[in-house]
Amino acid sequence: MFKDMDRWTEIRKKVMVEGVSKRQVMDEEGIHWETLKKVLAHSAPPGYRMSQERPQPKVGPFLGRIKQILEDDRHVHKKQNHTAKRIFERLRTEDGYTGGYTQVKEAVRGLKQRNSEVFVPLTHRPGEAQVDFGHALVKLNGVLVKRPYFVMALPYSDSFFVQIFERESTEFVWEGHIRAFEYFGGVPWRISYDNAKTLVTKILGIHKRVLARNFQQLESHYLFDHHFCTIRRGNEKGIVEGGVKYVRLNFMVPVPQVGSLEELNKRLLVNCREDLERKLRGKGATKGQLLVEDKAHFRPLPVVPFDACLKQSTTATSLSLVRFDTNDYSVPSEYAHHPVVVKGYIERVDIFFKEIPIATHKRLWCKEGVVFNPVHYLAILEGKPGALDHARPLEDWNLPECFNLLRRRMEGKEKLHGDGAREFIKTMRLLEKHSMGMLTQAVKKAVGMEIYTRDAVAQLLYPSEDYRLTTFNLAGREHLRQVQVARTDLLAYRELMVVGGEA
Repeated sequence: MFKDMDRWTEIRKKVMVEGVSKRQVMDEEGIHWETLKKVLAHSAPPGYRMSQERPQPKVGPFLGRIKQILEDDRHVHKKQNHTAKRIFERLRTEDGYTGGYTQVKEAVRGLKQRNSEVFVPLTHRPGEAQVDFGHALVKLNGVLVKRPYFVMALPYSDSFFVQIFERESTEFVWEGHIRAFEYFGGVPWRISYDNAKTLVTKILGIHKRVLARNFQQLESHYLFDHHFCTIRRGNEKGIVEGGVKYVRLNFMVPVPQVGSLEELNKRLLVNCREDLERKLRGKGATKGQLLVEDKAHFRPLPVVPFDACLKQSTTATSLSLVRFDTNDYSVPSEYAHHPVVVKGYIERVDIFFKEIPIATHKRLWCKEGVVFNPVHYLAILEGKPGALDHARPLEDWNLPECFNLLRRRMEGKEKLHGDGAREFIKTMRLLEKHSMGMLTQAVKKAVGMEIYTRDAVAQLLYPSEDYRLTTFNLAGREHLRQVQVARTDLLAYRELMVVGGEA
């Protein structure tokens, strides 16, 4: 049968328009009666149509076995499913198959196509959200690392929010939600999730879950409703899964090169805001315009912010260290052997003694690391000045040059009679009440004036801090201008000295 569209149309016109007999057309065109029937029945060549499937003498008897293998694969993780090559190998070794690999591959493809699940398009109401997590490579300070990122998407407007963090943890989940709620300006009334271990401790049924206590605290504070997807049914939150992929392909390619994750998160916020200018297919508005409708259905942010930290009670060691999440953080030496409470946030660690804050450090996300604050150890070094040059907490303490000069002068015999190292440590202890910037300025003044004692440096600190307290001003006290104070007669002091001498 021919496929020339011009000839096909001409034959149809001869018979159906001009009234030429079918036999005459068959003779003129040299075609068979069956061919003419197809031309008259179809406005265009229908192509080849097979009336029945070709026989498969080699692989046919093994189709049932292949179906069973594919069915069994549905009950194991997809990363351990059979490939067509593996099925081919098993058929040869276990079932005596003697055909070729191509027949098995085509059979597997056909069975998978027929068994592929079909989904129903879902309607998304304003005010709903979906949450998922992804991973991306980042070059952080020149080192290539893999980091998790948090995505919250609003299916109605297709708006999304993304932030990247150091590690998957409870704090990661908390902080992601807090920043997303602040970004959107409210709390979605319903949020859909996967069954992540940070959220769910036990699965009891299709949608019944035992929630992790930390997730319950978050939900109780913001008062949103949760929805957990059926196991292995990511399509139930397909919007955010598409968002995770979109973020990786559009915001993480090429691999970001940054000095810190804070820098990258600022860039991601810009990306999220720029994305609001995109229009959705089938809708005449931008994402930003649809987001207004989403926000109209949000719950308001609570007045009191959520305290997104893990709390742990412990005891400071004899080295004035407190352990939290495998890492050690220093506290002032006076709290050694004392019970303390540690609050671990995503970016920092706060340490308390009887609800009094005693130390704050940047959060470590490595393992078995140590963070020292040199000031915490100055009090104990004052009693052991010989350990000043060997104290581990002071090893990486890069002080301004004026401090080194001050120490050399204090330890010089011609400048100070006594223990110069101890006097220097006393001077450094002024950091317990004053900032490094203020003390640096005071030390520079002391060195310039060639005074090398702790008390002299301390004296130079206070005028700049309490100048308003040491200066008397008559503004607003006009009545005092009338007070007359008599000039003191210095001879009166001589009389007092004489009387004192006689006594």
